[in-house]
Amino acid sequence: MTLAELLPTYRRSLPEKLPAEIWPDAAVAMPSGDLVVSGVSLTELADRFGTPGYVLDLPTLRAQCRAYRALDAEIAYAGKAFLCRRMARLIAEEGLSLDVCSGGELTTALSAGFPAERILLHGNAKTDAELRAAAHAGVGRVVVDSLAEIDRLSGAQDVLIRVTPGVDGHTHRAVATGVEDQKFGVSLAGGQAAVAVARVLARPELRLVGLHCHLGSQITDIAAYEEAVRRLVAFLAEIAVRHGAALPQLNLGGGHAVAYCPGDAAFDLRCFASRIPRVLTDECRKHGLLPPRLTLEPGRAIAARAGLTLYRVVTVKHSSARTYVAVDGGFSDNPRAELYGARYTARLVGRFSNAQKRAMHVVGRHCEAGDVLIPDAQLPSDIRTGDLLAVPCTGAYHHSMASTYNLVPRPPVLTVDDGEAELWVRRETEDDILRRDTP
Repeated sequence: MTLAELLPTYRRSLPEKLPAEIWPDAAVAMPSGDLVVSGVSLTELADRFGTPGYVLDLPTLRAQCRAYRALDAEIAYAGKAFLCRRMARLIAEEGLSLDVCSGGELTTALSAGFPAERILLHGNAKTDAELRAAAHAGVGRVVVDSLAEIDRLSGAQDVLIRVTPGVDGHTHRAVATGVEDQKFGVSLAGGQAAVAVARVLARPELRLVGLHCHLGSQITDIAAYEEAVRRLVAFLAEIAVRHGAALPQLNLGGGHAVAYCPGDAAFDLRCFASRIPRVLTDECRKHGLLPPRLTLEPGRAIAARAGLTLYRVVTVKHSSARTYVAVDGGFSDNPRAELYGARYTARLVGRFSNAQKRAMHVVGRHCEAGDVLIPDAQLPSDIRTGDLLAVPCTGAYHHSMASTYNLVPRPPVLTVDDGEAELWVRRETEDDILRRDTP
């Protein structure tokens, strides 16, 4: 046998590093077809804990936290991406602040012992109970989202005003939040932001410490953040002239894009780190201001790539048009495909197949024609019932957006690190569902 003939066999005998842009750092494909993440076999994990299941790689999570912590900015993890008590503790250990947007997220963080002074409370429709809970807990900052909310604040609190800067982040319309005519923030161009500043400053017990903006989600265009900085610094200068107040903080939100499939555009953090501070310094010098302290709120960019979801194939159906691969999860554990047209990829786990790959629809188990997780996924043509599939880049907005549609219990959250697996959130049971149902 020639060397050229031997080479493919030799290569198949070696572990294969998976595409780093969508898989956890320590994800390796074994010659057997198994996937190993941080020393843990996904096949064994699925056998032990069942499917579907969310898996988080802790080394990848920590590495992403540290990549952001290396910036000259306060980093507040956006809890809406994924939050449980163990996650709150990890975020605290890594020295990040925490952005919460509901009473449930606040309660989870406080229950985990997260320092209240490092919590920011967001939300366009905070209830009186949530505002009282934040004040009672000593939450560090409240991000005011409307004029009416200012009148509902009580006690001494540090306040940021969420400004709509009129900057388009060129993202999906459902997650574009920096433009006019949407539910978040007070308009800069329309004058409501100036009114909000005056109203807060008229309340001596409230301390206006800065401005906040969020341009949207899945943004790759750093120029959009530069434009937001220019507009907000100009507004800071206006506040300084009109009110004699120098605000020490500027929060640019998050929304940094991640890749879900090989070749997708992702956020260039290094480029952001070099360009944004320079623009901030230049604009502040132009207006005679001291540069405020930057705060960033990444959520997806920290958690997404650390996570993957395991599914078991329930049935394979061949129609005249295509092949449907139905799995034991779907819309209830990942609504993003239907809500935003989010694209994913899948990989066979647990056995080696040299069958030719074909485009197939990976679909869920729910009573919705739209319950399609991955249209035209490239899978081996010998895919069959009982096979295990892994879908990468599901660490953000999957557990947090999961539902019990069709009364299907929600999956567990498992973590892997240094050859060990740990349960962070247990699998929901049918008894859990019945417990809320009054007989």
